[in-house]
Amino acid sequence: MANTPNDPVHDPNGGMPRLVEIMRRLRDPETGCPWDVEQTFATIAPYTIEEAYEVADAIEREAWDELKGELGDLLFQSVFHAQMAEEAGLFTFDEVADTMSDKMVARHPHVFGDESREKSADQQVADWETIKAAERADKLQDGVLDGVAVGLPALMRAVKLQKRAARVGFDWPDVGQVLDKVAEEAREVVEARDRLSPEALSEEIGDLLFVLANVARHLDVDPEAALRRANAKFTRRFEGIERRLAAMGKRPEDSDLAEMDALWEAEKAAERAG
Repeated sequence: MANTPNDPVHDPNGGMPRLVEIMRRLRDPETGCPWDVEQTFATIAPYTIEEAYEVADAIEREAWDELKGELGDLLFQSVFHAQMAEEAGLFTFDEVADTMSDKMVARHPHVFGDESREKSADQQVADWETIKAAERADKLQDGVLDGVAVGLPALMRAVKLQKRAARVGFDWPDVGQVLDKVAEEAREVVEARDRLSPEALSEEIGDLLFVLANVARHLDVDPEAALRRANAKFTRRFEGIERRLAAMGKRPEDSDLAEMDALWEAEKAAERAG
């Protein structure tokens, strides 16, 4: 379709139909964008993950002025995948939307069906898990851990695996026991660092991280979000070190650990005072 004044691509209020049409044209083998045309599900997937994290980052920073754009970027990823699927004869974007609508209606009988809404949030979560278990059974996913996506971030997947195992009783009843396991795994890392191969040491560190994720789960803390906050805090404080060094006419490479550690403590004290 040629670009005309009535072209839906140029309708500022075109909504979803406009976005779908833009994606269709970008993928047109003859008139589309060469880069977009040559992409595949596999090449686009990393961008999809990145955009999801950028949405989470905007929310974490409460950057509400950025969130609309980040959500748009993530939506575009869904449209991109759906367009490639339609070209391959797999499904359309409307079918993606209908599938999600069907799933939400089925999983909320207390809203869209005859079940009572008079139940606790915990009971709703339990009901949700029962429905999802039935869906997995329909897909012949009979194992307790079946359906936990391998491509999830490692910490997130660890928690999901632990939650699944806990449903059938494979779990420590008390967080104190999990903390004891953290100490045990940390000792094993210390003992292993000088005598094990890099591969074996990596396994020990993985065990420690897995148990730390379990601690977070027992304490109702999202370890992925907690680590993002820790990353943000480290970035903020290290940038403070750089500012303090710059005021002294220095760069980090001109300093040493003792000086930078003192400046780190000064940044911590300034944060607490603030």
